[in-house]
Amino acid sequence: MMMTGIEKGVVDAHNDQAIAALKADYEALGEHLSRRGIDIDAIKAKVARYGVAIPSWGVGTGGTRFARFPGAGEPRGIFDKMDDCAVIHRLTGATPAVSLHIPWDKADPAALKAKAEETGLAFDAMNSNTFQDQADQTHSYKFGSLSHANADIRQQAAEHNIECIEIGKAIGSKALTVWIGDGSNFPGQTNFTRQFERYLDAMRTVYKALPDDWRIFTEHKMYEPAFYSTVVQDWGTNYMIAEALGPKAFCLVDLGHHAPNVNIEMIVARLIQAKKLGGFHFNDSKYGDDDLDTGSIDPYRLFLVFNELVDAEIRGAEGFRPAHMLDQSHNVTDPIESLMVSAMEVQRAYAAALLVDRKALEGFQEGNDALMATTTLKKAFRTDVEPILAMARFEKGAAIDPVNAFRASGYRAKVAAQRPAISGAGGGIV
Repeated sequence: MMMTGIEKGVVDAHNDQAIAALKADYEALGEHLSRRGIDIDAIKAKVARYGVAIPSWGVGTGGTRFARFPGAGEPRGIFDKMDDCAVIHRLTGATPAVSLHIPWDKADPAALKAKAEETGLAFDAMNSNTFQDQADQTHSYKFGSLSHANADIRQQAAEHNIECIEIGKAIGSKALTVWIGDGSNFPGQTNFTRQFERYLDAMRTVYKALPDDWRIFTEHKMYEPAFYSTVVQDWGTNYMIAEALGPKAFCLVDLGHHAPNVNIEMIVARLIQAKKLGGFHFNDSKYGDDDLDTGSIDPYRLFLVFNELVDAEIRGAEGFRPAHMLDQSHNVTDPIESLMVSAMEVQRAYAAALLVDRKALEGFQEGNDALMATTTLKKAFRTDVEPILAMARFEKGAAIDPVNAFRASGYRAKVAAQRPAISGAGGGIV
C-alpha cells in the first residue's frame, strides 16, 4: 500500500527495529524530568500538536547568485511539490501545511484543493512575487514594485497581491505574506521618504482587499537584492507598516534577514509586547541571508527565540498567534531530508523551551542573579529531548527515524524515474 509516496511497511519496519530502544530512552528521560517536576507526557502532547509549514519552493534545489545544481527527481510543478511535502509530513508528523508562492504555484484552485485532500495537507499563507519579472507582465520591477516611482507599476504590484488573496480565498488560506526586493544600490538613487510613502499607499490598497478573517504579514530584510538601502529593512520599519495598515497587519520575522549579531529573540519579545508578531520563516545563517537548514549553525539562538514564544504562550499574551514556516535553500542536500531535519529542529527548540523552570527563572531575574538565570536556560537547552520528539512521531504513525526511513523507501529514485532531469545551466536563487 502506498501512503503519500511512502510504503507503510517501510515505516513500520523501521519503527519495529527502533521502538524498544526508544521506549527505554523515553522512560529514562521521563524519570529524569520527573525529578525536576516535569511531566514528560504533557510535554510530548504539546510537541505532538505543534506544526510548521513547508514552503512549496523548499522541496526544489536552491541556488546562489552564481549557479544552481538541480538534484534527481526535481518537482515539475506545484502538484509534484505537494507530493514531496506530503512525504515530509508522512514521516515527521510535523508539517501539516504548505505555503504557496504565486505565480510559481499558480494552478486551478479546484485542482489545488483536490490535491490537498489527496495528500492530507492544508494551505498556509500565500506568498506574492514582485521581486521578479514574469513573462506575461506589462511592467518591469527592475527599479521596484510596490514602492516604484511609476504609479502604473505600483498598481500592477498591488493587483498581483490582490490576485494572491483571491487564490488563497478559494483554497482555504487565511494570510498573505508580502516581501519585496525594493530598495536602491546608490546614494541619492531614491528619496527614502517618498519611496516609503509610495509603499504604504500601495499596501493600503492590498490591505483593503483582505477578508475580515485574514492577516497580512510584511517581511523585513536588511539587504539584498538592493545593497545600499532596502524599503523594509528592519523590524522597526516593519512595525511602522503594521501600525499604519491596521489590526490585520503583522510583522514576519525571517531569522536570516537581520544584521549580524542582532538580538533576534529581543525583537521577537518586542513584537509580542506590541501585539504585532505575525510569524516566522525559520532557517539559519552564518554571514547573511544564507537560508541554511534551521538549527544547523546556531541552535541555541533558535532555542532562545522559542524561549520567548513559550513565555508568551504560558502567560497568555494578548494577540499571540504566530504562524510558523520553514524557508530554506537546499544547495547540497536532498531538500526533503533537509526539511524533515529542520522541522524536527524547530520541534526540538520548542520542547526544550517547555522544559525551562519559569518560576526559578523569574526569581533569578528579579534577584539580579545573572549566572543562575542563564544556567536555568542552559539546563533546559542541554536536555536531550529526542525521545520526546521520536515518541510523538511514533504515536502519530510517523517515523521514529524519518531520514533513514525516507532513504529506505526509495522515494527519491522513484520520482527521479518519473520526473524529467532539469538542467543546471541557469543561475540565480530559486
